[in-house]
Amino acid sequence: MSRFRKVIKTGNSLAITIPSSAVEDMGIVEGDMVEIKIDRSQAKIDCLFKSKAKQLSLMSKK
Repeated sequence: MSRFRKVIKTGNSLAITIPSSAVEDMGIVEGDMVEIKIDRSQAKIDCLFKSKAKQLSLMSKK
């Protein structure tokens, strides 16, 4: 699944929201632990939801 998301400001941080369809498909709930892997060479962020054994991948457009 590929979707464009806007980066938003949340307090002093920036955030990217997860589409509700992905939340439902993956069974993501508030409080789930997420491992974030950053690959600067490919402008890529991978998010691994530890309790779900599923992965979302975010890539920036160069």
